[in-house]
Amino acid sequence: MNNSFGRLFRITTFGESHGPAMGVIIDGCPAGLPIDEKSIQSELNRRKPGQSKITTQRKEDDTFKILSGVFDGKSTGFPIAIEIENKDQRSKDYSHLENTFRPSHADYTYEKKFGIRDYRGGGKSSARETVNWVAAGAIAKTLLHQSGITVQAHVSQVGDIKAPSYKTLDLTKAEENIVRCADATTAEKMIALIESVRKKGDTIGGIVTGVIRNVPIGLGEPIFNKLHAALGHAMLTINAVKGFEYGSGFEGTQLKGSEHNDEFINEGKKIHTKSNHSGGIQGGISNGEDIYFNVAFKPVATIMHAQASVDKAGNEVSVSGKGRHDPCVLPRAVPIVEAMAALVMADFLLLNRLSKI
Repeated sequence: MNNSFGRLFRITTFGESHGPAMGVIIDGCPAGLPIDEKSIQSELNRRKPGQSKITTQRKEDDTFKILSGVFDGKSTGFPIAIEIENKDQRSKDYSHLENTFRPSHADYTYEKKFGIRDYRGGGKSSARETVNWVAAGAIAKTLLHQSGITVQAHVSQVGDIKAPSYKTLDLTKAEENIVRCADATTAEKMIALIESVRKKGDTIGGIVTGVIRNVPIGLGEPIFNKLHAALGHAMLTINAVKGFEYGSGFEGTQLKGSEHNDEFINEGKKIHTKSNHSGGIQGGISNGEDIYFNVAFKPVATIMHAQASVDKAGNEVSVSGKGRHDPCVLPRAVPIVEAMAALVMADFLLLNRLSKI
């Protein structure tokens, strides 16, 4: 079983949704990196439940404790261990699922693969796991910032409501509304839609757009460690993600080569491209332009409607959601998308440095 992610900047996680704590061990962080605990907590606050009327009402402070790898506010070069306690589990909300498989959840596959599963909130399959990634991602962001690299994301679509292109928006504005869309007008429409769906006991999905800026030329490998492939792997690891595209993505298939090619120009002794259909990556290697991508999230599988299913014995049963769940994962997914992108970029940045030694 693989519980680790990354090669040089590598994380290993532990903990379950209804266990005593979650945690992550970060290995490969260079010594001397400033570790800002306020910054880590800020990222965790963006992800935590109970933020607004359009997120789950589970109440977790998501305060963390650094157990090792940091001295005098800086990384020591040894593994950084972070623990985050679980404090507001309601395991009784899941007792009716002990012998029942929920539609579109991991219940059935976990049962068949392992012969045992933690039915309390899904155990390891729960999105609670992502709290570990966000904590580690905060440290990865600090490493990237030292090289001027920024990672930002926002909710660009909910249902059929779409925001304008990221190129026309200030992505820092995403934190000014509860849906985390950088366009205020679109955000109002998105919030109204999520509220309407929530009141009906249903859920809805959408898209998070990520943008990575100031990336040096040369990150990524030409064959099996392509940068866009690693980003796709990271995004498709996130719970509820059903699709990933970068650059022109699927819409690029509607263009001719003459329309799609990114022509090179030289301005002020700096070579760059007139357009950026390539999404900042060519041949698996960063070319210095913005890396931008879309991550598609399905509607949350837990709904407050009765659905047909079966139990362990194969008997037909009816199952419906209980407890506290997100009607739409997108607002809380934004920091997760940023964290996973940051982990990939930090890993590739260190790999690139190593290749030049």
